[in-house]
Amino acid sequence: MAVFNKSDGKPRDRSLPLSRNGAGEGAISIIGPGMRIDGNVDTDGTVRIEGMVTGTVRAAKAVVLGQSGEVSGDIFAHDAMIGGRVKGRVIADNRLELQASCVVEGEIQAPAFHLHLEEGATFNGQIQMKNEDAAQSATATPLRPESKSSADESGDEQRLQPKFSTIG
Repeated sequence: MAVFNKSDGKPRDRSLPLSRNGAGEGAISIIGPGMRIDGNVDTDGTVRIEGMVTGTVRAAKAVVLGQSGEVSGDIFAHDAMIGGRVKGRVIADNRLELQASCVVEGEIQAPAFHLHLEEGATFNGQIQMKNEDAAQSATATPLRPESKSSADESGDEQRLQPKFSTIG
């Protein structure tokens, strides 16, 4: 629908000017239920996914994957809250929350102190917990459990707590 100027009969532009300073940083994009995107999603703000995305999702602020949302591809975000299904990598620079309703197949990476898994969350894959200290960017050395059991003087077997040692 166009709005016409009374004096010349030509359509007037009634759109508001957009500020380029910080545009998109506070924006929340929504991929609603029933919506399917085949391709990559990139935003300077936050994206909430309730539909399906086949491709890479990148958000400068946050990715919120609702219970009905599905992503077949990688997710890169500052913060990520996963409640739906992901088949791919989830990499959060700051905070990662895997909610009880989520099913994740793939790899997750997040800072150790900001990785939250709710009881009931389903995860099949690898976890890489990043060290908070940026100076220590090396990955953690895998640990191998060494459990021992011994018998006390009465002959009863006593189970000791497992000990961990580094491999290599």
